Amino acid sequence: MHADNREENDAAGDNARAAAPTAACATGPRNNVYILDDNLKIVGTLEDLAPGESIYSARFLGDKGYMVTFRQMDPLFVIDVSVPDSPKVLGYLKIPGVSEYLHPYDENHVIGVGRDATAEGRMQGLKLSLFDVSDVANPKELSKYIIGNQGTYSEALNDHKSFLFNKERACS
Repeated sequence: MHADNREENDAAGDNARAAAPTAACATGPRNNVYILDDNLKIVGTLEDLAPGESIYSARFLGDKGYMVTFRQMDPLFVIDVSVPDSPKVLGYLKIPGVSEYLHPYDENHVIGVGRDATAEGRMQGLKLSLFDVSDVANPKELSKYIIGNQGTYSEALNDHKSFLFNKERACS
């Protein structure tokens, strides 16, 4: 997990929300979502998502959370965080590659910035994805654009401020 990714933590109302791994030596990381009250007491947990995989990105938007883990395939989880004491997975999508940054497009779409990967999990070129999350049980990758090949780099993979998207100036 990228410790400097501020989107993996946020506040909504009286609650703080966080996506965080816990270490487990024999099985690899365990991935969790925690919701804390205004006294920083854990009131809700969703634990052991994608055991053995690592969190690459997470984003909380309103009553939903989106989390991407990766080992060989990229599961994009859609998580309901509307009831603080009982967060739950609504659906997920497994596709090659990994989104290292998630950016809101609108209430039904999320942009993923990351890397394409082979079926064996070898990283390839940069990948921009547009995810449709309107059907929370069945999120879809509507579109993807691959740039370059293995070794292609963008600062947006490490610094979310390097990614600029302005919906009003989008071309049609």
